[in-house]
Amino acid sequence: VIFITLEDETGISNVIVWRKMYERFRRAVIAGRALKVTGRVQRESGVTHIIAEHIEDISSMLDDLLRPESKRQAPSFP
Repeated sequence: VIFITLEDETGISNVIVWRKMYERFRRAVIAGRALKVTGRVQRESGVTHIIAEHIEDISSMLDDLLRPESKRQAPSFP
């Protein structure tokens, strides 16, 4: 099992990546500077856990922020 600390505008959550999911999304987990994680949310004793079901490397969006505004691309989330 892999644990990832995920922080966004709502706070901090623990992402739990089980072995099967790690093997499937290994490249994103290892190399990603910014991740989009989809999964099941569990709350226990005031702590939020996300059981990862899909992990996507969205590091390219960070690179886009460094470009001048006139050359930025709109994000494409499904």
